[in-house]
Amino acid sequence: MPPPALKSSPVSPAIGVLPRERVSRTSGLVRVLLRPRFIAIGIVLLLAVAYGGRELHLRLTHVYEYDARVTADIVTVSSRAEGWIVDLAVREGQRVEAGQVLVRIDDRAAKLRVDGLKAQIEGVRVERARLRAERKLDQNQADAAMRTRTSSITVREKALAALRADLDFAKLELDRSRTLFASRVINERQLQVAQALVTKLEIQILQLQAEHEQAEGSLAEAKVGHDRLGVIDAQIEALTHQVAVLAAQMRQQQVDVEDRTIKSPIPAVIDRTFTLPGEYVAAGQRILLLHNPDEVWVEANIKETQVGKLKIGQPVRVSVDAYPDDTFIGRVGRIGSATTARFALLPTPNPSGNFTKITQRVPVKIDMVQMPKPLTPGMMVEVEIDIR
Repeated sequence: MPPPALKSSPVSPAIGVLPRERVSRTSGLVRVLLRPRFIAIGIVLLLAVAYGGRELHLRLTHVYEYDARVTADIVTVSSRAEGWIVDLAVREGQRVEAGQVLVRIDDRAAKLRVDGLKAQIEGVRVERARLRAERKLDQNQADAAMRTRTSSITVREKALAALRADLDFAKLELDRSRTLFASRVINERQLQVAQALVTKLEIQILQLQAEHEQAEGSLAEAKVGHDRLGVIDAQIEALTHQVAVLAAQMRQQQVDVEDRTIKSPIPAVIDRTFTLPGEYVAAGQRILLLHNPDEVWVEANIKETQVGKLKIGQPVRVSVDAYPDDTFIGRVGRIGSATTARFALLPTPNPSGNFTKITQRVPVKIDMVQMPKPLTPGMMVEVEIDIR
């Protein structure tokens, strides 16, 4: 016997709508929504919502600046000496190494001046050598004269001492002879002999004293010869000073010769040349511009309302207009301490009292960390600073 069939609960129809009509309307709405046009609109709306959400997220976590430029230290190479350019060894766009010759200026006259100073120095040195030889000769002569006159004085002093001793003895003998003559022991002739001996010794002493004074005068003359050596020493010292002065002038002139060969101070790229071979340049005149291609950075002027979010070292994505398919990476290297308005050539006074608040911009330096391709100063770039 078959089981009894289950009774289905009756579905209450909507008020004023028949069941079949309601199902027909729902199916029609679904068919309309599934049309390609509405599907495309839905996809566009979803994409717009996703893009808007992404942009909102990036605006909250990143700082953007579209007016940024590549910057580098542009070195102006000038001439320290005047003259004609005989060789311009580089051209615009050429890479050079540090110390590589860039420009040669005519240095013939400068080298001739160096040779003239060398000749003067050699002449002064020869004169100084002559004076030194003359001094040595005069010193030897003065030393010999001093020794001779000193020995002569010593001999005469000893002779004077001996004669004075003889004179003293002769005077004693004279006194004894006078006593003996008074006693009639000796005759008058012996007394006269004793008297003559005293007189003779006194004359010899006077003569020897005169010779001694003469020898002392000769010794003084020999000392004057020693004093003349001081004059020669002063002349030698003056010549030594003259050599030093000429040597300093020669080194200065050699620097002038070296300055006429201009070399690159850094590894660089030649940006622009302003002269040609054969032109005459004055001291300080600009000859060319160059910069180090490995030492470039990006300078972005960030709004003052966003500077507070920046920190040193934050990563930066750099988009270069010249290389749209390449990604350049940098980091915040320095945040300016003054706005760009403070560096304006023309100040903006406000004498009328009317004031319009304008958002100022602060220069921010972005050091390059990754450069797929070389950057040229002045290129326009866009920066995206991650402030998370």
